[in-house]
Amino acid sequence: MTSDNKTADTNEKIFIGKGEQTAWLSLALANRHGLVTGATGTGKTVSLQVMAEGFARAGVPVFAADIKGDLSGISEVGEAKDFILKRAGEMGLNFQPDQFSTVFWDVFGEQGHPVRATVTEMGPLLLSRMLDLNDVQEGVLNVAFRVADENGMPLLDMKDLRSLLDAIAPAGGKKGPDDEEDELAEIRKAAQSFGNVSKATIGTIQRQLLVLENQGGTKFFGEPALLLKDFMKTDSDGRGMVNILVADKLMQNPRLYATFLLWMLSELFEELPEAGDLPKPKLVFFFDEAHLLFNDAPKALLDKIEQVVRLIRSKGVGVYFVTQNPIDVPDKVLAQLGGRVQHALRAFTPRDQKAVNAAAQTFRPNPKLDTARVIMELGKGEALVSFLEGGGTPTMVERVMIRPPTARIGPITPEERKAIMSRSPVKGKYDTAVDAESAYEMLQKRVAGTAAPADGADAGGSGGGILGQIGSIVGTIFGTNVKRGRLSTGQVIARDVTRSVTNRVVGGIVADLGKSVGGSLGSSVGRALVRGALGGLLRR
Repeated sequence: MTSDNKTADTNEKIFIGKGEQTAWLSLALANRHGLVTGATGTGKTVSLQVMAEGFARAGVPVFAADIKGDLSGISEVGEAKDFILKRAGEMGLNFQPDQFSTVFWDVFGEQGHPVRATVTEMGPLLLSRMLDLNDVQEGVLNVAFRVADENGMPLLDMKDLRSLLDAIAPAGGKKGPDDEEDELAEIRKAAQSFGNVSKATIGTIQRQLLVLENQGGTKFFGEPALLLKDFMKTDSDGRGMVNILVADKLMQNPRLYATFLLWMLSELFEELPEAGDLPKPKLVFFFDEAHLLFNDAPKALLDKIEQVVRLIRSKGVGVYFVTQNPIDVPDKVLAQLGGRVQHALRAFTPRDQKAVNAAAQTFRPNPKLDTARVIMELGKGEALVSFLEGGGTPTMVERVMIRPPTARIGPITPEERKAIMSRSPVKGKYDTAVDAESAYEMLQKRVAGTAAPADGADAGGSGGGILGQIGSIVGTIFGTNVKRGRLSTGQVIARDVTRSVTNRVVGGIVADLGKSVGGSLGSSVGRALVRGALGGLLRR
């Protein structure tokens, strides 16, 4: 065993813990995902911190949700406390306190940089999940997005969506559906052409939006929208940046929390180019309280989650779910998770015993261990561990003591957080919201009779026809002042080409451009499927 923190990890693997055998996490296989489980208070957060430190030390950027605030200590120098020194000594480590470059993020902008997405980027599928809409209500939301696309109205924030829903609602009163005196009659007729849009359904969606607004969800939608490349940076020493999402307040709305993280995963999947198996991941994503992602999720959404987890590996991203019990994760997703760190579970009821047995069965058996019994006997800081080895097969389960973190264990002070924020590499980039012209302002002008013809009005809602689409693509690639998230559906294709420009060689650019132009010539239904969240999967 090596004698200090830096050499305990190698260029190829991370030292996680030691028992009869040493537990190593291979960097080349770290994009095969993983699972950290255990009851409350058994050491999951410390295991997460140890893994995050190892990845950062190897130059791999990390993103992690911090539910309780304990993970923030990774930004400060650790303390050589007696129990830490004792554990390090037992493992042959010469403990050297360390700290890691950290960027704090917060959907509410209170304890970190604001995280924003546009309504368009979120898309109707994930937004319906966030609002807990039924199938009929989700269908009406899809109609609203389609009408916005065909009328060239960007949906950036909540007021854009609210005003659009009001616009497509039946007029009522004395005016009939064909009354041309109403400036919004054309929009309502367009909405009704896709199916019945009732006032009652619109009202229900508006009430759900109000609930989301009361929970602070309005701060998530708007501009400047988050650029995920800001997560994937290294510091001046070549270490991976540790991005921490402050999630204590966000967890008060579990559905918003889960949908937000799923949106991030789907955006990563959509934006990153194919990378295959790399010597180490481009990014490692820790999803704490992962059971919230799967609770009451419809089958269609579960299928998409399983696809994202399975396919994002080829983009060089490793996803590690953190939850109390393996049975919190659906079998199809569980089968994609190559690494396992299992802390103690307690079995006081028949259901608990069943959960312990299920957890034991997820490991490759070790003849020396009664896995189910050991799970209930593990002490704090101990874990059953199995990672992938050379051929991508799991190692036999081993009982190990997790190595001590080198950074601080526990939360930082408000003063320390303020100091870190003051020297953040993205300071000032996201801190001030921008309210650009979008659907709300365009509808206000239309009602006032001052609106210019909508983009694509002469082409049946196709975004200006074939030449208009090609011009939009060329403009997006070679320079335009249209901001991210303000694109119509036709322009979303051009946006995807722009993303490819920054990531692919010239040959790939030409191929993608050809595909994008071809796609823009298809039906408007086909174009609608390429929107934001999970759009990458649907395009495939």
